[in-house]
Amino acid sequence: MTRRHPSITSKLAPAVLIAVLLAVWQLCSDLGVVPKFMLPSPTDVVTAFVEDFPALMTHARVSLSEAFLGLGTAVILSFVVAFLMDQFRVVREAVYPLLILTQTVPTVAIAPLLVLWLGYGILPKVVLIVITCFFPMTIGLLSGFASADPDFIHMMRAMGASNWQIFRYVKLPSSAEQFFSGLRISASYSVVGAVISEWLGGFEGLGVYMMRVKKSYAFDKMFAVIFLISVISLILIKAVDLLKKKSMPWNLIHSGEH
Repeated sequence: MTRRHPSITSKLAPAVLIAVLLAVWQLCSDLGVVPKFMLPSPTDVVTAFVEDFPALMTHARVSLSEAFLGLGTAVILSFVVAFLMDQFRVVREAVYPLLILTQTVPTVAIAPLLVLWLGYGILPKVVLIVITCFFPMTIGLLSGFASADPDFIHMMRAMGASNWQIFRYVKLPSSAEQFFSGLRISASYSVVGAVISEWLGGFEGLGVYMMRVKKSYAFDKMFAVIFLISVISLILIKAVDLLKKKSMPWNLIHSGEH
């Protein structure tokens, strides 16, 4: 099977669109369509990013530490909860409505309560990130477990396989695709969750930096930190894609990639 290479047009189209949008943005700013203090030009944003780069990196290190800790905890919890829900129907019926309920409450509404209960340290931030990231991965794993080939499971049972062996050799591999889809979403959510939690309490982090520059009406610096958050999220998504390729080599064979 040969690998289908994307056309040059499909590669250039996003870059051309972004370039056009930036050009329009720059033109609107230069012509005064929107006042510069409200909408700084792309060149102003780049200048602010370069000038505040050391401070941005210091705050980014804090936010990334919170994001990784919360995301790692959410991964462990999602595997444990999804496994228990798959193995025990009573657990699934009890926990599944709670999972749905966690997605109906806005994150911004939960954050002040966590700060009130847990203080201004790292704990409320990690808890908020776990709440944000837990749902996509757990639902992905549950869907993956349910998609396992029933004929393969029956064959394993006929051969005397235990529930753990069926889970390990059948259900877990079948859930990999859905898990990485959930992890991809959660990786970007983790950074956003860290920033939101820092808005409402903290001493360092990109969210704290954003609130400080907002109060000083330095919107060029605010756009710079938004740009940095977007770049970090894209890097994390790409890292998940690379991890998926390493963890699922059979996908490369099926798609003809080398």
